[in-house]
Amino acid sequence: MGERCCVAVVRVLVLQAAWALSGGQVRYSVPEEAKAGTVVGRLAQDLGLEAGEAEARRLRLVAPGRRASVEVSGASGALLVSSRLDREELCGKSAPCALRLEVLLERPLRVFHVQLEVTDINDNAPVFPAAWKNLSIAELSVPGSRFPLEGASDADIGANAQLTYALSTSEHFSLDLQKPNERNIEPELVLTKSLDRETIPVHRLVLTATDGGRPSLTGTMELMISVEDANDNAPKFNQSVYKVQLPESAEVGTLVTRVNATDADEGLNSDVTYTVTNFLPPSGKDVISINPNTGEILLTGALDFEEVSVFDFRIEAKDKGTPALSSHCRVELEVLDVNDNAPEVWVTSLSVPVPEDASLGTVVALLSVSDRDSGENGRVRCWVWPASPFGLEATFAGSYSLVLREALDRERVSEYEVEVRAEDGGAPALRASRGLRVPVSDVNDNAPSFAQAVYTVLARENNAAGAELARLWARDPDEAANGRVSYSVWDGGVGVGGGAAGSSSSLGGGWRPASSYVSVDAESGRLWALQPLDYEELQVLQFEVRAVDAGEPPLSGNATVQLFVLDENDNAPALLPPAGSAAEAGGEAAAEAALALAGAGSESGTLWAWAAWGAPAGQVVAKIRAVDADSGYNAWLRYELWEPRGKGPFRVGLYSGEVSTARALDEADGPRQRLLIVVRDHGEPARSATATLSVSLLEAAEAALAAGSSSSSSSLAAVSRSAAGVELGAGAASAATNVWLVVAICAVSSLFLLAVVLYGASRWAPRAAVLSGPGPTTLVCASEVGSWSYSQRHSRSLCVADGAAKSDLMVFSPNFPPPPPAPAAKDAQPEPSALLVTVSANTLLSSLSRTQPFCPSRCAGSAGIQAPFPRGRER
Repeated sequence: MGERCCVAVVRVLVLQAAWALSGGQVRYSVPEEAKAGTVVGRLAQDLGLEAGEAEARRLRLVAPGRRASVEVSGASGALLVSSRLDREELCGKSAPCALRLEVLLERPLRVFHVQLEVTDINDNAPVFPAAWKNLSIAELSVPGSRFPLEGASDADIGANAQLTYALSTSEHFSLDLQKPNERNIEPELVLTKSLDRETIPVHRLVLTATDGGRPSLTGTMELMISVEDANDNAPKFNQSVYKVQLPESAEVGTLVTRVNATDADEGLNSDVTYTVTNFLPPSGKDVISINPNTGEILLTGALDFEEVSVFDFRIEAKDKGTPALSSHCRVELEVLDVNDNAPEVWVTSLSVPVPEDASLGTVVALLSVSDRDSGENGRVRCWVWPASPFGLEATFAGSYSLVLREALDRERVSEYEVEVRAEDGGAPALRASRGLRVPVSDVNDNAPSFAQAVYTVLARENNAAGAELARLWARDPDEAANGRVSYSVWDGGVGVGGGAAGSSSSLGGGWRPASSYVSVDAESGRLWALQPLDYEELQVLQFEVRAVDAGEPPLSGNATVQLFVLDENDNAPALLPPAGSAAEAGGEAAAEAALALAGAGSESGTLWAWAAWGAPAGQVVAKIRAVDADSGYNAWLRYELWEPRGKGPFRVGLYSGEVSTARALDEADGPRQRLLIVVRDHGEPARSATATLSVSLLEAAEAALAAGSSSSSSSLAAVSRSAAGVELGAGAASAATNVWLVVAICAVSSLFLLAVVLYGASRWAPRAAVLSGPGPTTLVCASEVGSWSYSQRHSRSLCVADGAAKSDLMVFSPNFPPPPPAPAAKDAQPEPSALLVTVSANTLLSSLSRTQPFCPSRCAGSAGIQAPFPRGRER
């Protein structure tokens, strides 16, 4: 067994070496006329295939454009003769006669080239143009005269076509062989002895042609030689050989040449006629004709270089003497090739469709190209048009492979119409083409992609459950399952207090997933709400939507959705508790502190305030404070005096809520004034709340005592943040009695001392970071939609007068004392000052960039915004 393995290995190595030395080509030879079934060679074995592998891999022949006459045995892999092989029919006079065959082997696809040489056997005898020939020779012909004879032709080649001639025995004639070129041998009859017509009028001779085959074959022609009398001068040509070249495209009727012979005799003996006596090859009879009188040779048939490239003609010139004398010349017509054959392209194998991830160099098709012309006219150049990811590689003479040169992308081009073009080197060049359709099959190489990385969705609060919020769409350029996309919410979450998805809430309350608020349809990408949204609970919800295709392996893409909840006017204004107003009103008038204290003991929510008779117009006697849980326009409050209507002694600041005297008070106004004040927001529809204020009109001293007692009973926190007491008008102070003046001075001094102590302590105590500065405040307002939306992650919670948390854009008075008052018109607009905001810088800029400012000069009464008194009341 070991020895057999070694022998097999050596055999394979020898075959591989022989294959490499032969350039990848197998050569066989077979004699013509071999019987059908004759084994030409063991093709499978010579190609290095194992037993049975030829049939398994479908070893077969491809012979484009001609009948192969051979076949491959599927069982044994041997190359067999399938039909009659006639070398003369296949190749004519061409030598050697080699057939180029292509052998295909599948799994994997390989192509081999086999050259089959059909060898000649001596199966054709020499053939003369005619079985007999008549010759007329003047008896005056001198010995040594020569008479050309038509030679025989043999369809075989090589030694089998090498002819020798023999003449039957004659004392007057002998045979001489002329070899004008390497192709032909021309026999000539030579007169060796003068003729005597009276003795022998006719000589009968036999010319025999014998080929060089083994065994040799012969052909004969009988010569009938008639001896003529008297004419002793034969015509003579001006040249013995006429060489002519004509392109194969020459038209019928073209003048080939003109031969000319002269005769020294006179009369009829000098009249010369011309005839063609010999055609090589015999098909030349259909190609030319000669004018017997003028010697003009005309083209009578079409020339074809691919069939015959050279014609040899023998021209005879004969006079009209008795007997007639003649002479001969030879005309050699060379046919020049023109580019009259376009290249031919055949597709021998095509492997489609091509997957888009196919590697470079993948063979897509096998092609065969040929051109019947020769030289430059038959040299073919091939290329692929238009420019495509495919290219041609030459595998053998006239054989090409269409291979992949660039990476494919089905999403860019799903199918290629490839045209293989062939052009020869002629002038003008001829072209041929063969179209190929190459489809590209899809692989899952593209992930779903959303049109936007971040989607911003606006939804109003109190929406219905199941309401559609938006439609998301992801594009996947793949096809079928590779491009079928499904959607899902990639769960983040929010705190119950209302932060962004995935963040922890500053107010606590637990973490809730985004899928508890919204859901997305897996097929359509429709985003809808699972429950009504509440702006006061949730302002911003951020989560991700994932798109996944159905390919193998599946690919996915994500998009971030920022859902902003828009506020609706679903909360009415709420009056702040009076005690909170006094506690947090640092820097306001003592009249407001008195209002808070009186309100604490009022009946049915009625607020109480005091005013002195004689108080000048514009003096603030009270301030109404309210807050709205909504945001934006919905939380922007305005104050209106509902009762009494008309020209009463009091008025209310439209946006500040400050109740002040409209004119100087006198005793005609009565001891008490009851005011009904309505607080409205700017929502649609507007919501409102009412407050009842009872203002008692007192003497200046009584009003001072009431204000002083109210200030003393206020909390320490309120005193530390404000200047205690009520600033009375100059006219009311001058009217007080000495007793009340002393009491008031003592009370004010005590409170002032206490305020200084508490103020010093509060300055050194740790406090929350507050952005503030001196001067009055300015309210920054924004548009209705989007301006109050912000991220809870970047906000700070501020406390208004009653200590309630309010996350909104907030501006209120600084804790520093304002500058000295300057004369100003009533209700004058305060100068801009420092702002305390609860949104980050980026959020504020993005909000303000989308707004339409609507700030009036006195909009300080908005929810969460504390506005100062006018400059006339500042200290």
